[in-house]
Amino acid sequence: MLNQRYAAIDQGTTGTRVVVFGEDGKHFSPAAIAHKQLTPNPGWVEHDPMEILRNIRTCLSQCGVVDAIGLAHQGESVVAWDAQSGLPLYNAIIWQDQRTESVIRQLRNEGFEETIRAKTGLPLDTYFSGSKLGWIMRNVPGARELSRRGHLRLGTMDSFFMFHLCGTHITDYNSASRTSLFNIHTLQWDEELCRLFGVPIEALPNIRDNTGHFGDVTYAGNTTPLTACIVDQFAGTYGHGCLQPGQMKITFGTGAFLQSITGPKVPDAQGSGLLPTLCWKLPSEPPLYGLDGGVYNAASAINWAKKIGLYSDIEEFSDFPDEPAIARGLAFIPALSGLSCPYWDRSAAGLWAGLSLETERKDMLQSILEGIAMRSAEVIYAMDKVRPIGDTISVDGGLSANLYFKQFLASLIQKRIVTPANREITAQGVALLARKGLGNTHPMNVRTQHVTTEPAERDLSPYFAKYKDIISRSRNLRGE
Repeated sequence: MLNQRYAAIDQGTTGTRVVVFGEDGKHFSPAAIAHKQLTPNPGWVEHDPMEILRNIRTCLSQCGVVDAIGLAHQGESVVAWDAQSGLPLYNAIIWQDQRTESVIRQLRNEGFEETIRAKTGLPLDTYFSGSKLGWIMRNVPGARELSRRGHLRLGTMDSFFMFHLCGTHITDYNSASRTSLFNIHTLQWDEELCRLFGVPIEALPNIRDNTGHFGDVTYAGNTTPLTACIVDQFAGTYGHGCLQPGQMKITFGTGAFLQSITGPKVPDAQGSGLLPTLCWKLPSEPPLYGLDGGVYNAASAINWAKKIGLYSDIEEFSDFPDEPAIARGLAFIPALSGLSCPYWDRSAAGLWAGLSLETERKDMLQSILEGIAMRSAEVIYAMDKVRPIGDTISVDGGLSANLYFKQFLASLIQKRIVTPANREITAQGVALLARKGLGNTHPMNVRTQHVTTEPAERDLSPYFAKYKDIISRSRNLRGE
């Protein structure tokens, strides 16, 4: 047992990688493969699920012998496929996709938002899976006929991967809870929700605990049990060690993803704009719930700045003046894809306020970092009101390496920011869950080194109030 190894598949929005962990906590990543981003129409985002499946198999083939496999995946992205051929009927529709905005608007106008929120904890938004699956049923040739014959399979991408890797049609409680079709109180697919979104309930996968035997994976002559499945952001939460009420993490990836732990009961987040969420469920234990909130644009805002020529090297996002840009009257709202938590307003648009003839390129870069931090602080403050957060917040992702960004955020919220030295925190979380799913209960020697950013004494809260006022100006700029 002391020599056991665990392969963590981290299947994200831009690529797939595998990280192998040993019982001593040491790890290595033998393979990582990017996949194509398909945008056939404005606001549409798709992936080729067969390409990603091949990438998963290729990554696993580089692992050698392991004792268990865990899968972390994109979450709200969906696939429809033929149970007989295993082939997808259409590309995977990705969580960023906005093609169903008119459907969301119609459901809202018909008064269904409160019903959906009460059952799922989720707002009506194109981010979640239900409207995407409904779009497939209405628009993809053959979907309805396959459903009539009982051969249609629907699910988030984990269920498609496990269908091919393990020969099963299953998902886990956490993944199901991100679809808008799952009732977080009854822990089942909900017939009313499926009917509202136009999704045949019988085509959805069976739901399992987040750990256990999902099936066996054969690769490179090895047969290994897959013993954990979870959405990547919650794998990161587990990897950070956020297991108790009040603990919180932020992942700064394409967007900023914030999760805090609340306990074994669904939290009452009414009026907060936060999402009560099922973080994970382990065998013979009640579900662990938390609060979820996101900022649509984090690294995507950084990448956008490069695309429009504001910088060429990421090192330019450093060495800023001690005086914040917002203290000099310049603020940036990173609503390039709209505003998520707590507004859930796709009509909002990115906005610079305070530009003048004295504004320089470096000022604009500084304000982008501050804008991402300000939006994250909005979510943190909202979470703290629902369930108090501790004095320390754990962060990971690309922006967690930016010293100015971390210092600004720590000083703004007056909390300690901790960055684990291990950059593979999502993979670590799913590896720990895979290990648990294999039945190992003794402590694993997980590395706990981290870098701490202490808040400065300077009070930045007056600037936050100013920022909130500017956000109101960014809303409905796109119209509806």
